Amino acid sequence: MIKLHQFAPAFGLPNASPFCMKLETYLRMAKLAFEIPAASLGAISKAPKGKMPYIEDQGRTIGDTTLIIDYLKATYGDPLDGWLSTEQRAVALAFQRLLEENLYWAVVYTRWIEPEGWAKTKPAFFDALPVPLRWLLPMLARRGLIKELHGHGMGRHQGQEIHAIGQRDITALADYLGDKPYFMGEQPCTLDATVYAFVANLLWAPVDSPLKQHAGQYPRLEAYCARMRARYYP
Repeated sequence: MIKLHQFAPAFGLPNASPFCMKLETYLRMAKLAFEIPAASLGAISKAPKGKMPYIEDQGRTIGDTTLIIDYLKATYGDPLDGWLSTEQRAVALAFQRLLEENLYWAVVYTRWIEPEGWAKTKPAFFDALPVPLRWLLPMLARRGLIKELHGHGMGRHQGQEIHAIGQRDITALADYLGDKPYFMGEQPCTLDATVYAFVANLLWAPVDSPLKQHAGQYPRLEAYCARMRARYYP
């Protein structure tokens, strides 16, 4: 059986990490049997990319959600995306990049850098750790993310500029979703695992921010997340 290593649930969500929630949602959508070993510091120390989530399957350890899903499709088949046209696949990839390579970093800024978000994020990720790790790791993790944000480029902007960048991404998501039940049409596809994980983490995590407020202006996003939750997390 597939072993999914990820952070413990937090914020009332399956996971406060959009990437962990993405992968668990995909496994549920694809109806693949999996188990989640107890989250631990030791688990992340074994992660092949140094990040959560990762899986163990058939003697292999695989990191990075995109590479993991590619492996799962190659190994167990692709029950979700066979109906997509080549044009739809291109659009899906573009929106995946928007979410994972741009909006993600705006969300990281609101959660890990801005004081109000950090006050919520710190206990969600670190309170379960034993002392002294509970004291040391938050500081180290936050410092590391500041460097990553700067290296990405998002961290070189002012807060209001970062909020505006993220808000444009959210508007694009809402506009493209429109009245469709799922992001690409009448049926769910792999992209929905990513969209749901990121948008639910915006709307339903108890971290108030201009990004959350902006997402809340689009009832279609809330309805979409409720639809996904009812179908895959009953």
